[in-house]
Amino acid sequence: MRSKSLSRSILAAAVIATTGYVYVEAGLPGLRQASAVTPVASAPLMVPGAQAMDFSSIVKTYGPAVVNVTVTGMRDEEQGNGSGAARRGSPPQMDPDDPFFEFFRRFGPGGPQMPRGQQGPQIQRGLGSGFIVSADGLILTNAHVVDGAQEVDVKLTDKREFRAKVLGVDKRSDVAVIKIEAKNLPTVRLGNPADMQVGEWVLAIGSPFGFENTATAGIVSAKSRSLPGDSYVPFIQTDVAVNPGNSGGPLFNAKGEVIGINSQIYSGSGGYQGLSFAIPIDVASRVKDQLVAHGKVTRGRIGVAVQEVNQALADSLSLKELRGALVSSVEKGSPAEKAGVEPGDVIMAIDGKRVDSPSDLSSRVAEIKPGSNAKIDLVRRGSPKQLTAQIGELQDPKIAKAEAASAKQGKLGLAVRPLDRDEKREAGTDGLVVEQVAGPAARAGIQPGDIILSLNGNKVSSVEDLRSLVDKAGKRVALLVQREDAKIFVPVDLG
Repeated sequence: MRSKSLSRSILAAAVIATTGYVYVEAGLPGLRQASAVTPVASAPLMVPGAQAMDFSSIVKTYGPAVVNVTVTGMRDEEQGNGSGAARRGSPPQMDPDDPFFEFFRRFGPGGPQMPRGQQGPQIQRGLGSGFIVSADGLILTNAHVVDGAQEVDVKLTDKREFRAKVLGVDKRSDVAVIKIEAKNLPTVRLGNPADMQVGEWVLAIGSPFGFENTATAGIVSAKSRSLPGDSYVPFIQTDVAVNPGNSGGPLFNAKGEVIGINSQIYSGSGGYQGLSFAIPIDVASRVKDQLVAHGKVTRGRIGVAVQEVNQALADSLSLKELRGALVSSVEKGSPAEKAGVEPGDVIMAIDGKRVDSPSDLSSRVAEIKPGSNAKIDLVRRGSPKQLTAQIGELQDPKIAKAEAASAKQGKLGLAVRPLDRDEKREAGTDGLVVEQVAGPAARAGIQPGDIILSLNGNKVSSVEDLRSLVDKAGKRVALLVQREDAKIFVPVDLG
């Protein structure tokens, strides 16, 4: 259900935390993990009219519940990527010849380091943030801050320091729970991200570049953002300044309630560029409860690959609403296949909860206990339908098997042919392989070697099938195409 997973730094988690972010190479090339702050609550601070917000009460009341997280690990510098990207104190993939490389190397999180060429196995220290959610020392932070660290230390605003125990790490959501042995600690109050509105003021507290208890503010830019490799988290997008070291810190609303954990930034330079992303606190809280109780997180799955519904696809599939998750493939033997879900179905709700996007479907299904039954409301060829699926348990990600390509020419601009026996066996499917492409199909992105599986949800197994369906279609059609290891719907405008 995911696209490419986040390309996290191959360094020890300690070094990951040192830089405070990681690149995402799927779709948004500059996405990196950053640091964040957690929300706490007190009296609402909303000021009537267009006056500027005053966050001083939140910082004063809940700032003490935001902590510094320092991680320590060992790493051999000679095993780096050769570009200096992995070096402590310098942003990943920073060119050693960059004029700012030496600055980050000497003064970035983790302090000075040996000159290039003189490193061997050495201690690596990294910085992140976290926030206290229970008075007995339970702390939430990012998984990428503490994962794999040999030692984790927590520093409070009153200068007390504690050695922390990692209770659990969930890489899929990038949430981790750590614990310190202390009592009567200050805590934050958790809010409800569902009540949050785009344009609402928010505040982050954390340790960007090691500057402790730094407060930055902005607004909610968007809700339920789906990022490459993070299909189980409907991120909160903000324009709050979040930088390396903020990772794991809280994001507060104007009432002083934590609504998210700052996790990622979009950046081409390693620093803040106006886009930051936070994990909704309700998602993080569910992960926390499972990690504390079981040390791991169990998620539901139904076994479908889905994609966004755009206007062209909605027109092709006779959808009345421009929303939902379009099923591009169904895993063999999966709960979805057993329930009767088919490619071309558009899932509109799961267990009565509305699905507006693929990320909604992923997060809704993940919340359902494996083994339980769930109602799936969908639209098939323009008609509503309800199915019941027994939810499975999410294991390692599986990618639908795929393959080669090319049937005959017409309105689409395609020259295609049926797959031969060996190609069918290799591809594990039946369909038409594209040999040449021009016109509308070329403009839509169809390529030689693609396998045409269906048109507008109708299976295609011969050139005659394809020609007949195109003749009956309107100005737009949706082709289900298998390309290498993926199946995807491609809208084609026939004019």
